[in-house]
Amino acid sequence: MKESIKHVAFENQQNPKAAFDFIRIEELPQRKNLDHAIDEIHLVEFYIIMLIEEGNGFHTIDFTDYKCTEGTILTVRKDQLHKFFISNLQGSILLFTDEFLSSYLEQLEGLKTLQLFNEMLGSPKIQLNTKEKKEIFTLIDRIRNEYFEVNDNYSLEIIRSELHILISKLFRLKAGKKTLFPDKKYLNEFIEFQKMIEQHAKKTNKVKDYAQMMGISTKTLNTISKSIVNKTAKEFIDEICIKQIKRLLLNTPLSIKEIAYKSGFEETTNFYKYFKKNTQSTPEQFRILP
Repeated sequence: MKESIKHVAFENQQNPKAAFDFIRIEELPQRKNLDHAIDEIHLVEFYIIMLIEEGNGFHTIDFTDYKCTEGTILTVRKDQLHKFFISNLQGSILLFTDEFLSSYLEQLEGLKTLQLFNEMLGSPKIQLNTKEKKEIFTLIDRIRNEYFEVNDNYSLEIIRSELHILISKLFRLKAGKKTLFPDKKYLNEFIEFQKMIEQHAKKTNKVKDYAQMMGISTKTLNTISKSIVNKTAKEFIDEICIKQIKRLLLNTPLSIKEIAYKSGFEETTNFYKYFKKNTQSTPEQFRILP
């Protein structure tokens, strides 16, 4: 049985009052004060923007390995699983809490931030071209300089503004590559639908239940889901349900029967059928994967 996955809370040891931190990727393996192994899956309780400046390697977000080269940007949202591969990658990691930005952003800007970090609305990976690298590298270097070199009473406010600019630029890049849908009809409704699934997935995976929660018909809910992610409402519900089941399998020592019950299945047999139908493996097989 695997040990439970480590939940990593935000902690800035250099400046405990700050809800923002800046770390070099290449320095992580040498850090001795970490309470988790960076090359093992762990769940973060904060947001991450990672910029690769040199080297080649991989980085895992949830259950996907992303190839990283110079100019790769990865976004990791709060409550996602990820792990580092020990490699020759060099670059910058920006870590911050939702509170660091939420009190500063207007509702529309907050929606953009949610979209940027939402892996259901697009890949967490952006690959910058030469022009984009120059622009984004310069912006991140300004943040680094403000954080380490200036570091006065105004620095965190300036960093918050710079981070807002960075998120807006990354959002524009994703939208330009057509991997986001900033102006699509039903986007707000879809995000509401997603939040409801994430909150209630352990209770139900039925389309009619979510349609009822939202006060709409199942037909309208299918239209909302198809318009944003080109999946039926049922397919999207199952995708999130399976992800949550996978997290329980990796993240807890619970028995399969207990996980089935926590996932809303009264019969373990039905749980097995549901998991295998959506993953092509049994819960036990997934649990022992490296």
